[in-house]
Amino acid sequence: MTDKHAPIQPDRDQSATAIHLVDKAGLNAFTKGLPAVARAALAAQKFTGAPFEQAVLPDGDGVCVVAGVADPAELGTWCLARLGETLPAGTYRLVNAEPGAALFGWASGQYRFDRYRADAPDDGPRVLLTRAVKAIDPVLAEVAATALVRDLVNTPAEDMGPAQLEAEAGRLAKTHKAELKVTSGDALETGFPMIHAVGRAASRHHAPRLIELTWGDPAHPRLAVVGKGVCFDSGGLDIKPSAGMLLMKKDMGGAAHALALASLIMQHQLKVRLHLLIPAVENAISGNAFRPGDVLKSRAGISVEIGNTDAEGRLVLGDALTRAGEEKAELVIDFATLTGAARVAVGPDLPALFTRRDETAAELLAAGEAASDPCWRLPLYDGYREYLKSDIADLNNSASNGFAGASVGALFLDRFVPEGTDWAHFDTFAWRPAAKPGRPKGGDALGLRAAWGMLQGRYG
Repeated sequence: MTDKHAPIQPDRDQSATAIHLVDKAGLNAFTKGLPAVARAALAAQKFTGAPFEQAVLPDGDGVCVVAGVADPAELGTWCLARLGETLPAGTYRLVNAEPGAALFGWASGQYRFDRYRADAPDDGPRVLLTRAVKAIDPVLAEVAATALVRDLVNTPAEDMGPAQLEAEAGRLAKTHKAELKVTSGDALETGFPMIHAVGRAASRHHAPRLIELTWGDPAHPRLAVVGKGVCFDSGGLDIKPSAGMLLMKKDMGGAAHALALASLIMQHQLKVRLHLLIPAVENAISGNAFRPGDVLKSRAGISVEIGNTDAEGRLVLGDALTRAGEEKAELVIDFATLTGAARVAVGPDLPALFTRRDETAAELLAAGEAASDPCWRLPLYDGYREYLKSDIADLNNSASNGFAGASVGALFLDRFVPEGTDWAHFDTFAWRPAAKPGRPKGGDALGLRAAWGMLQGRYG
């Protein structure tokens, strides 16, 4: 049931401040119907009807809000997001429309990360009323999942290490009566040797681990969700420059997406047998750090020469994907902040999407467009597999050239997913470098709602 403090509430004709939606084409007609004092207030605020503009006008004994949108008849996800961010606390109602898809943006715009701020404002929620009562709880669930990704990614590495990811998985397991299994520290050396090698240089406080959560009816189709949990990436002995290290608290963004997606799956009782896997490590530097030129064993039996210790995410994912394949998953979805090359190719807003099957890509792309969470497909081109050849091992973890880095990273992961398995890989940024309405600067969910929409369509 909807929480009484939620930013979206059922419209039962309670008292609320009116919001009038206006576009540029309809502004003159709207203005003519206003009293002179309201027209003067609108002009004084230089309101033109452009998207994301807003003005507050006198309305009887109170006020009303006028908001600019591209089309009042077809509201997009983000068109009310700035209102959700900036209006005073209170209850609001759209006068000439139902919010529809804009409910998500309204609520998402109220996200704040204030864990470390002594001066965090307590301005209360901005509540939007809707008569589409059945839409409220699903929207709020997606808002909460998005906020979970943002919170986890925004939290600094000292407070969001492997142990904290394990604790978050434990919270979900307890809430949804799932089974949790954690393999950690030196116990990883025999079963998950690449996870162990990447994480062994970290302090005991940040010891590596593989977190596994299972939930659902074993008779249902098996779904594996895997998330890269590199809680901080120094680059290892191939150390990053300070500028490149500054945002590396977000290198566990894949794990944050996987946890959020798992929470949606379990909350909505999707008819799947869920297997969540998070290899959680810190890629640190110490006397026992793995080295360039080392050859690592893997759970799959594939030997991997280390061309670059800063290509560590694919190593820990390799062992986790192998484990997922052992349970014969019908579909495997992984999220990872894997390559800078993906950001060069498609920028910060678009997760690079890789799939083996065209129909799976089509489902994910369509779901992303429907949810205003767009993705962009890049190729798993067989011709680039040769870039990962090693002279002394089965595979190198880093190409010797700078070509097609996102595709080459995905091709490395492909070696650890069983042949014939339906697999989708999101190379996501998990970060928003500049704020947009409803999407503050900082950690963000990019690809989460696309994957959730696709899963609902396939298994809902």
